[in-house]
Amino acid sequence: LAEDIIITNLLKGVTIDDAYATGSSLMPQKKNPDALELLRGKAGIALGRAVGLTATLKGLPRAYNKDLQEDKIPLFEAVDTVKDCLAIATGVIVTLKPNPDMLMKALCPEMLATDLADYLVRKGVPFRETHHISGACVRLAEEKNVSIDTLTLEQLKAIDSRFEEDVMEVWDYEVSVERKSSIGG
Repeated sequence: LAEDIIITNLLKGVTIDDAYATGSSLMPQKKNPDALELLRGKAGIALGRAVGLTATLKGLPRAYNKDLQEDKIPLFEAVDTVKDCLAIATGVIVTLKPNPDMLMKALCPEMLATDLADYLVRKGVPFRETHHISGACVRLAEEKNVSIDTLTLEQLKAIDSRFEEDVMEVWDYEVSVERKSSIGG
């Protein structure tokens, strides 16, 4: 999550609140996402503690041994680190300001290749088959050096005859999000 927000911030898709970023000493237009960079680093530390605890547990034969006296410090440190990181991440997310225009510019039709597969699933075709069909559409667009959403109905039908006129609705990003039934889209 931290890395995704860092990259999106770099591309001006979001603005990180000043409480979680600092100005660059060299480039006045740049905001350094300090809190997110620290979160990214803390993830490595938490993972290291988890590996250390797992290594201690791995050597135990089958019951309590004195080795387990060494599990408390890394466990409690990991819990404290995660709690602190969650508080910081919550602050970053709550104060984050999206830039809709820049986020829209970052979208590309190839993101909707799975929606193309889902289109055929809604027509009764098994996903294991639609996945390959969608892949063939992506390949055709790449071979023609065009965006996948510019393929014509005839070109799509040449790949699979079950494509119909309404397939062109697949290329609408908002419709794609609205079709998702999971929390968050």
